[in-house]
This record gives sequence, C-alpha cells and structure tokens, in this order.
Amino acid sequence: MGRWILDTPLELAPLLAETEDPACGALVVFFGTVRNENEGQPVDGMTYEVHVSMAEKVLRAIEAETLDRFDVRRCRIQHRVGTLKLGEPSVIIVVRAAHRAAAYDASRYAIDAIKQRAPIWKEEHYVTGESRYLDGVPLTRKES
Repeated sequence: MGRWILDTPLELAPLLAETEDPACGALVVFFGTVRNENEGQPVDGMTYEVHVSMAEKVLRAIEAETLDRFDVRRCRIQHRVGTLKLGEPSVIIVVRAAHRAAAYDASRYAIDAIKQRAPIWKEEHYVTGESRYLDGVPLTRKES
C-alpha cells in the first residue's frame, strides 16, 4: 500500500493500479483542485501544511471506515502538501465498488470526513500578495 501524504504532484495512475479489482464495475475518482476564487477573493495559489503522521493515520482510518460503511471494495486517498498553483490537485480519492451508487456515496463520505477530521491546514494566497489561513481542524486525541 502506498503513502497518503505527498510533497510531490499527485498521480492517478498508481492509485488506479493499486485499487484494480475485477469484481468492481464502478470506479469513482474525486480530485480536489486549487481554485481561483474563495468567498469573493481572487486566489493565486494555496499552501497545505499537515502533521504528517497524524494526517496519515486519519486518512487510513477514513479509508477503513469507507470500506466498512459502504458496499465498496477499494478506497484510497492521497493528499498533497506544500505550495500548489491554480488547478493543481490537492487531494485524490479513488473508490471502487460493484455498483455506482455505493461508489458515489463512499467518495462523498471520504471527502467530507477529510475536511472535518484531517489535520491539514490551508493558507490561501491572493492575487493582492496577501494570504490567510482558512479555518482548519483542531488537533485532538480523538483519532486512534
């Protein structure tokens, strides 16, 4: 099994190979990318910072929960750290299932759980040269 947090560009092909399963007729891939606007502010890029060991633990837990809660056979998540340009992927979620409904539901669950629980912090960089950290996930001891 691969890594969950990368400081290099995310690549889909290795995740597709890792999750390949002939019993699956559905493949849902979610890419989260850096967009050019947030709350009316023009954005020029984004810096992602993480507590790597904690974040990897959370992402592994979310993968396991996704497999337990939904009728899916494979779930893999990777998140990028560092400074990203507009359009660059910051997160990839790959879900495989026998049927599409479960794969869609599982993918949505995974991204929502990441946003709520993963110790990943975002600093938006604006075209004005200013930047600010967005509200993030507080560090807690709830994850085990």
